[in-house]
Amino acid sequence: MILGNLSGLSEFRLLGFSGISHLHPLLFVVLLSFYILTLMANTVIAFIIKSDNSLHTPMYFFLTQLSCLDICYLSVVIPAVLENLMVGTVSISKTRCALQMFSFLFFGVAECFLLAAMSLDRYFAICYPLHYTIIMSSRLCRSLVAGSYICGTAVGLVHTLITFSSPLCGSAIDHFFCEIQPLLDLLCGSTFPSEIQVIVVAVFAILSPFLLIIYSYIRIISTILHMASAESQQKAFSTCSSHLLVVTLFYGTAGSMYLRPKYSYCAAVDKFLSLSYSVVTPLLNPIIYSLRNKEVKRALKKKWRKSKLVC
Repeated sequence: MILGNLSGLSEFRLLGFSGISHLHPLLFVVLLSFYILTLMANTVIAFIIKSDNSLHTPMYFFLTQLSCLDICYLSVVIPAVLENLMVGTVSISKTRCALQMFSFLFFGVAECFLLAAMSLDRYFAICYPLHYTIIMSSRLCRSLVAGSYICGTAVGLVHTLITFSSPLCGSAIDHFFCEIQPLLDLLCGSTFPSEIQVIVVAVFAILSPFLLIIYSYIRIISTILHMASAESQQKAFSTCSSHLLVVTLFYGTAGSMYLRPKYSYCAAVDKFLSLSYSVVTPLLNPIIYSLRNKEVKRALKKKWRKSKLVC
C-alpha cells in the first residue's frame, strides 16, 4: 500500500481474488454462466409481462422494473469480476471507480425502495381489495418507481462525492470492484466519520424501506388471518409469498454487509457477501417469481405453445 496522502491519485488497483489465482478459470466459467442465465431469465420475465395483456397490472409492472434493475445491477459487477479473473490485478481510473460505485449504489438502493413499493402494492391488494384498482393507479405506480430511482440517485451521488473527495492513503482495493467498505480502508486518518456516514446511508437506504415492508406484512398477515376460509387465506398468501422470499434474500445479504461495525469486516467474507446479493439474488428473483406464480407460469406456457406452432 502506498503511504501518504494520495489526493492526486488518478487510478486504483483492484486485487480481486488474487489469493486464489488457481481457481480463476473455474470462477470465470461459473460467473459468466450466472451472468448469461440472469440476463436471459430477467429478459424473458420482462418480455412475457410486456406481451401478455393479462399481466398488465401494478404487481407485474413492478416486477418488470425489478428485472430491469437486476440486469443493470449485475452488469455493474460481473464485467469487473470477469476482467479481474482474466488478467489478475486490474488498474482502474479514479473516474471509472467513482462511476462504478455510484452505479452500484444507484441500482442497489433503487431496488431496496422498489421492493418496498411492491410490498405496498400487496398491502393494498390484500387489505383493501375493493379499492385496489383506484389506489394503485398507473400514476401512483410510476411515481413510486420514479421515487425509487430518485432515492438511488441521491444516495449514490452523496456517498460517491464524499468518499472520493476525502484524502486517500492507498491505491490497492482488496475487492473485485469499487465497493464502499474496501475504499474506507484507504482513507487517511480516522475512518470513524466515514463509518458513521455508511451506517446513516444504510439506515436510510436499507432499514427504512425494510421497516415499511415489515409494517405492510404485519397488516397483510393480520388481514389474512381474519379471512373466513382457508382457501381464501392460501390464495392471499400465495400472491405475496414470492415477494417475501425475494425480500428475505436481498435484505438478508445486503443487511449483513452494511449494517455491522467496520471491525467485524473480513475481505474474504465481504467478497462472498457481495457476490451473494449482486450475482446470486438477481438470478434467483425471476426463478422465484416464475416457479411460484401461477399467472407467470401460465403466460410462459402460452408463449411456449405459440412459439411451437410458429415453428
